[in-house]
Amino acid sequence: MLSYRHSFHAGNYADVLKHIVQIEILEHLTKKDSPFDYIDTHAGAGLYNLKSEHATKLQEYTQGIAKLNPDEYPELTTYFDILSKQNSSGKLSFYPGSPLIATSFLRKRDRAWLYELHPKDAELLLKNTANRKNIRVMRDDGFKGLLSLLPPVSRRGLVLVDPSYEIKTDYGKVFTVLAEAYKKFPTGTYALWYPVVDRKIIDQLERKFIRSGIKKIQRFELGIARDQFGTGMSASGMIVINPPWTLMNKMSQVLPKLVNSLGGEGAFYKCDELVGE
Repeated sequence: MLSYRHSFHAGNYADVLKHIVQIEILEHLTKKDSPFDYIDTHAGAGLYNLKSEHATKLQEYTQGIAKLNPDEYPELTTYFDILSKQNSSGKLSFYPGSPLIATSFLRKRDRAWLYELHPKDAELLLKNTANRKNIRVMRDDGFKGLLSLLPPVSRRGLVLVDPSYEIKTDYGKVFTVLAEAYKKFPTGTYALWYPVVDRKIIDQLERKFIRSGIKKIQRFELGIARDQFGTGMSASGMIVINPPWTLMNKMSQVLPKLVNSLGGEGAFYKCDELVGE
């Protein structure tokens, strides 16, 4: 259960998609003066050294963030600015995970709740978010922790859910937990990341959301190759509940470009609405 380490995969094409969506939502939340809460159910270590033994073993970042030229993506200025702050030398050596990306947007009155079960990653997460009084790091089950926090006092917020799915039951669990979370906090924005290893499982997950009674659900997916079965992740996606009105337009612009930059033969993208208002 605790064998997964995101340090092997940091900066890959799935991270690029996930963090572009996360940033667009956080930018929207900060447009209002009122505070918000950020909840990360599977936070990881927060910051990843791309020159580490873990990262260089698979070198997934070389087929992800390393292939993107900031000059070709003016619509992603904020994303690349955040990366630059972690790479003062000008060379791509570090990649920030979702917790550190979130801290770039947190104001004094906003709060972050970061869950991570892996003992080593939880320790690193504490170090990477030290000296921030409005951030709480908990070595605990993020699924259970999420439900205990809802609804937040602010009544505004983003919940990011991106488990490793190393346990197949996680595909069912993410829906069950998010459906329950939505009942407690129906005005929150929820962003669920998923890997495409078996398309049938993802189709089942999407049908559950479509039939759930939850409104305002969008889906964004980036595939670097045709769907494959049993040969690893060929695509990944984000299901977003209560997305900001700007998100669909942003992803409609960015996803076709990402397919060209990151994809191979059979690459594709999906950018659509699963459930309307």
